[in-house]
Formats: sequence, structure tokens, C-alpha cells
Amino acid sequence: MTSTADHLAAIEDLRTRDFPAQRRGGPGCHVADLRVSEDFWDADLTRVEEVLEEFEAELTVLVQVLTLRWGAPEVLDLSDALERSAMGEPVPPPLDTLCGYVPQLHIWRVEGRWIGLGVGQGDRELPFQLVVAIGEEAVGEEATREEDTP
Repeated sequence: MTSTADHLAAIEDLRTRDFPAQRRGGPGCHVADLRVSEDFWDADLTRVEEVLEEFEAELTVLVQVLTLRWGAPEVLDLSDALERSAMGEPVPPPLDTLCGYVPQLHIWRVEGRWIGLGVGQGDRELPFQLVVAIGEEAVGEEATREEDTP
């Protein structure tokens, strides 16, 4: 198991790293797993719930630490992005990928970038993932503006 300090170091490394080349005309971004659980092909529901609680607790600690550093995060519900993606509408990266397994992100805006943290699981049998995503400021602004419109 990795520590909060390890997670914070990974987030800081990604936050300050140059973005890769533009992807399909979209903005640059980084997405990384901070922690990945075992898969749950033969697991009972009790084990799945225990692991989810561990991951959510780890997320809570990171959110608290980053809130002290950067202020309170926005919470971005990715269900709208998932719906738009399913209907074939464009969704900016990395939200286009994340919306398939991460239901919400805690987002901070720092020095022209947004940093998002969330816990997700692609399907009941698949592992839980504690994910960090970092993108150009415009993506985070676009996503939250779309979430705010009825």
C-alpha cells in the first residue's frame, strides 16, 4: 500500500510535468492511478465494500490535505459527460475516458491547470482505482460550465 506522502509526490510530479502532444485535437492531460486494488471476479460483496471504504478513506485524506494547500475543491459529477459520450457527443479528454469509471472528481485549479481526484471502478469485477487527472485549465472550466447549465 502506498502512503499519502507518495500520492502527494506523484500528484506534484504530474502537476509540474509538461503535457504530452495534443490528443485528437484535444488538450494535453495526464491521468495516473495512485492506487489500484485487486480485481473482484470471485470476491463476495463484503470484500468489495471493504475495499471501496479503504479507497474512499484514502481519497478523503488526500482531499483534506490538498484543501489545506489549495483551498476547497469543486466537485464535478461526471454523469453528464458519460451521458454525452454515450450519445456520441464530444467530451474533452481526459473526462472522455474518466467518465466511464469515475463518477465524480474533486477539482482544484492551480497555476493554469486543474487537478482532479476520484475513485472509480469500471465494472463490479474490476479493480477500484484511486485516480489523479491533470489538464489544461480550459477543460476543467468547460466541464464545470456544462454541469452548471440546465
